[in-house]
Amino acid sequence: MRTTMHMHGRLATLALVLVFVFVGMAAFAGGAQEAAVERDTITIAIGAEPEALDPVNMTSAPAATVGEHAIQRLIYMEEDGSLTPMLATEWESSADGTEWTFQIRQGVQFHDGEPLNAEAVKANLDRFVDPEVGAAYAFLLGSVEEIEAVSEYELRLHLAEPFAPILSHLSHSFIGIISPASFADLGPDDTTDAAVGTGPYELVEWSRGDSITMVRNEDYWGPAPEIPHLVFRFIPEDSARMVALETGEADAVMRVPPQDADRLDADPEIDVVYQTSVRTIYIGFNSQSEPFDDPLVRKAFNYAVDKDAIVDAILDGNAFVADAPVVPAVFGHTSVGPYEYDPDRARELLAEAGYPDGLSATLHHPTGRYLLDSTIAEAVQGMLTEVGLDITLETREWGAYLDFTGQPVDQAEYQMFMLGWGTVTLDSDYGLYALLHTRQWNPAGNNRGFYSNERVDDILDRARVETDPSVREELYAEAIELIWDDAPWLYLHNEGQINAQRADVGGLIHHPLENVSAWEAFFIDD
Repeated sequence: MRTTMHMHGRLATLALVLVFVFVGMAAFAGGAQEAAVERDTITIAIGAEPEALDPVNMTSAPAATVGEHAIQRLIYMEEDGSLTPMLATEWESSADGTEWTFQIRQGVQFHDGEPLNAEAVKANLDRFVDPEVGAAYAFLLGSVEEIEAVSEYELRLHLAEPFAPILSHLSHSFIGIISPASFADLGPDDTTDAAVGTGPYELVEWSRGDSITMVRNEDYWGPAPEIPHLVFRFIPEDSARMVALETGEADAVMRVPPQDADRLDADPEIDVVYQTSVRTIYIGFNSQSEPFDDPLVRKAFNYAVDKDAIVDAILDGNAFVADAPVVPAVFGHTSVGPYEYDPDRARELLAEAGYPDGLSATLHHPTGRYLLDSTIAEAVQGMLTEVGLDITLETREWGAYLDFTGQPVDQAEYQMFMLGWGTVTLDSDYGLYALLHTRQWNPAGNNRGFYSNERVDDILDRARVETDPSVREELYAEAIELIWDDAPWLYLHNEGQINAQRADVGGLIHHPLENVSAWEAFFIDD
């Protein structure tokens, strides 16, 4: 049976959601709705292994997908984009937006038995923003200058200036709260992957390169999961991942190749799930290194690639060509593209830049992390060859790939790299500031291509503290136009999700933010 969550419709729904809204209590985890089969383990196969399960070192969706089962945050973003209480039960802002006060959920304990309280949250947030720790996502807390435990269960954030996306940022998986005891003895450069959180599952074993095993948290503060054991298996090869599903070795898989979807859908024991996402797939250029320090070269590469062919022929329409650095569902999006396929224009720009006979470069790409990432890299290679560009492909295991593309500018050995970015806060601050502001250059942030434009920096800085949504939209429109024209990326497509699960599995949440969540899952008795 095919479950379809139409891309454009769901994105339009998300775009209409006002994520900065105060909402009442909502149940986080529900129980099973149908009779359960006597099975005690659900296995989910994913294409890439988490790089870390320590919130200060988590940087990718695989880490978020696995980590959120054990590590929770103050606020949860629902599938429709609304914000609901998680470890914070309510919150309020001062009139000038420079103080935010949160009530911390009472009666909650970490997996090690330590209590959750305001001091525990403060310890986590202090560590997250500590410049000596160097969390790559510290920018999420913007202008927070002091974190205060007002009382046992009341926390206050003092901001140097208003910070518009603060609530949506606090829903981010990487601002997860773990037991302070698990990092109390660590130095700034040390890390823990024990994942001692408050979530519905507890980490049992991490078998590197193979799997992560979790067990139900019997002291969970919410409704306990129906299924006692949860396993995430790491299977980068698409075909092997599909075989695992078909044989029952896996109960669910992420990132089904489009060409396999119809075959799986014809199997009565498998359900294919189509879901939207907020992810943009792009190829970044090292803008501080020849030849990609020249915007003419970067634009030439954009004109040389037929993005429509990639979407239609490779992804079977399960994506759409990028028209901006962020997807339409994200607040602040404005359509400025796409770069049309025009190989003649590409050749003209290359000649104007001083490369009439083309040039050579290496394109680095992951395997198994994004939908058909290796196949798309090969297609891009072929299209660039048509305009006289000699492109070599190189791939690495996901963790090693992140390390390789995370080097500081004076050590970066890459020219081009394929990555994706999901703007999971639904706010352009996260989609633009994080990737394209000069202060976010590696290793302090995620600007891996070292793009820099003083005017863009100024606009993004202003948009962070502007509280009028209409003014913020105008600022982001201006920034996006400048970024698009500078072409720091080869803009590819906005990716949809194709997942699949065994037909006897119910309750899995296939989230638009690209998490497959199992805390409500159950097995169906036919």
